[in-house]
Amino acid sequence: MIALIIDWVICFVIYAAFFFGNAWASTIIFIVEQVVLIALIGGGFGHLLLGLRVVQVDGSYAGWWRPIIRTFFLVLTVPALIWDSDQRGLHDVFAGTVLVRR
Repeated sequence: MIALIIDWVICFVIYAAFFFGNAWASTIIFIVEQVVLIALIGGGFGHLLLGLRVVQVDGSYAGWWRPIIRTFFLVLTVPALIWDSDQRGLHDVFAGTVLVRR
């Protein structure tokens, strides 16, 4: 949850500096940040600052489509608030990803 808050704060700072007044800008910034950074370096700013990364369930690279699916459901908020027996949010379950310590 702390990693998510860090990511939203960073996205809001970018929004406030460059896109203030655009209703969808902060959400789009968050989506781009999550998809690009998870696909390229394994996590968003919050993940990296807290020593976490997003990988496939088998521990391999998440690829491009998994971060897209994960972020889509994360933006809906509800799946992130519901966990399975392994403590994975539904956004991770649907994407086939897991959040692990580096």
